[in-house]
Amino acid sequence: MRYILITFLFIGSYSVSNAQEALTWHTDMNEAYEIANSENKPLMLFFTGSDWCGWCTRLQNEVFKTSDFKNWAKQNVVLVELDFPRRKQLERELQIQNYQLQKIFKVTGYPSVHFAKPGLAQDGKKNLNSLGKTGYVRGGAQKWLEVANNIVAPVN
Repeated sequence: MRYILITFLFIGSYSVSNAQEALTWHTDMNEAYEIANSENKPLMLFFTGSDWCGWCTRLQNEVFKTSDFKNWAKQNVVLVELDFPRRKQLERELQIQNYQLQKIFKVTGYPSVHFAKPGLAQDGKKNLNSLGKTGYVRGGAQKWLEVANNIVAPVN
């Protein structure tokens, strides 16, 4: 009985710690823009083909799902996932938003990660100032974060 109780406590504490490490990936660019603006953080735009892109999955597994990345992301960026799936259907507004951002950032391959600082144009409209971009980087989370830090460090 004691063994079962200890096992349940261990599983429960593991689930809580994983839940605390969970990141929020926004899909609504307007919402992400407002959060980034209020927190004075750049946006990290992850252009992905979630259900067909092998390199996207590899980037997620080797980098985005690590505790190093999670800790870094919480401190440094607001995360946005811009998905281009082939098998699942996105809502029409989300498709339009993602394709517009794909055009703006001239994304031609996946995965593509762009960093942008929210701002206002001279006419008062929302604007995104590109800071730089990357994609898959060999070497795991630490190597990828080195590249990302070189892009966002001047902003922070």
